[in-house]
Amino acid sequence: MPNSTTSRSRTAHPLPTTIWCPDSDEPNAAPIPGAVLPAWAIDKIRTEFVGRPDHRPVPLLKIAIRDTAPGMDARIPATPFSTPDDGDDAPAKPSVLLAELHPDALPAPSDDLPTGGRPGMPEDGWPGFFHRAHRLLPDHGLLLMATRQRRESGRLTHPLGTLIAGARTAGFRYLQHIVIVYGRPVGDRLAPALPADGSRGVAHCDLIALSAIRHT
Repeated sequence: MPNSTTSRSRTAHPLPTTIWCPDSDEPNAAPIPGAVLPAWAIDKIRTEFVGRPDHRPVPLLKIAIRDTAPGMDARIPATPFSTPDDGDDAPAKPSVLLAELHPDALPAPSDDLPTGGRPGMPEDGWPGFFHRAHRLLPDHGLLLMATRQRRESGRLTHPLGTLIAGARTAGFRYLQHIVIVYGRPVGDRLAPALPADGSRGVAHCDLIALSAIRHT
């Protein structure tokens, strides 16, 4: 994989789906309650997926979306990830935005995301989020969406296609889908390490990588 956001942003075609597993000796293979990504996956994002050439962790801003009701921005906790070595080199605004989408905040599989808000009114829900994220990121900045399936009426559902379509409408280009396993390798098999608050039968989460593009 390329180790810089610049080389990745010039990818002409989406990259193949990739599967990530933790090291066999990883003590915290599962995410903490309320989170989607385990800590080891965030480290891998910062050092390998969009890491710098010398493998210094790239700064990113992580947010956790738990609902999409009006005024959602005021309820979104944000956690910046940076290193002391960045100093004055830290960017004025993030070039990587990592959004953890709680399963309860996802649109129903049958829902279609509207393409815009009401005239003169701020946009709500997912369309508003994607447009604000696009304005926040620089050219070719990365939006990483992490989410997992939920169970509705006994069936597992996952509206990834709806979310990707909404992101594209706001000006993002789809890059890659990464499957992050909730488990660790033990010999020739995977031992589950399931989150305490996950739906029954869900043994992974999904990371979607998108790049912000500008039309001139």
